[in-house]
Amino acid sequence: MLGPLVNALVIVVCAFVGRFVVKGVPQRFEETIKKSIGLSIVYVGIKGALDNQEVLLLILSMVCGAVIGELLNIDRLMNRFGSWAERKLGMSGGTFAKGFVSASILFCTGSMAIVGSLQSGLTGNHETLFAKSILDGALSIVFAASMGLGVACAAAPVLIYQGAIALGSFMIKDMLSPDIIREMSAVGSLLIAAIGFNFLVAHEIRVANLIPAIFIPWLYLALT
Repeated sequence: MLGPLVNALVIVVCAFVGRFVVKGVPQRFEETIKKSIGLSIVYVGIKGALDNQEVLLLILSMVCGAVIGELLNIDRLMNRFGSWAERKLGMSGGTFAKGFVSASILFCTGSMAIVGSLQSGLTGNHETLFAKSILDGALSIVFAASMGLGVACAAAPVLIYQGAIALGSFMIKDMLSPDIIREMSAVGSLLIAAIGFNFLVAHEIRVANLIPAIFIPWLYLALT
């Protein structure tokens, strides 16, 4: 639970900084910070993916996961959920509610939240969620400077959502062999690198539609 806890705490602290210290962040600062974080995320993802020892399994997982994810269209489902939550929770039109809703949707519905929480629970490696914390912190400063302390309240759904995923994966990790965990983590790390690339390029990879790839090594190694 360390990763989700740190992520939530960083959101709260940075939201207060944005609200009371920073009055407005120039667009060029926001863009440069986003690119620098993107480069860092690419490094973290590639570093983790290099732990892979079954290259063909990694490729097979990515291809099969992409097919399954596109058939389910997970990316569209996540976006539709975000739009639904915004309509349901953002009815007041005030900046507090707007900040809470906008930040909650942004911080919870990304692929990084899912992949990072899975890694946190399965391997105890919190690097991805720590990297996400830096990103969420920077965005919290920007959001809170314009929309107020509602952004800080987004820490609650982030903690509950990511904590549930991390706890669930921790509870089932005894059912997984070290080889399965290693290969699942390698595939997940490759998705992390893809998320980093999305910060750097105009045409985004639909990383959410690749999430099923994480579970292909489990299926393959369990049956062989």
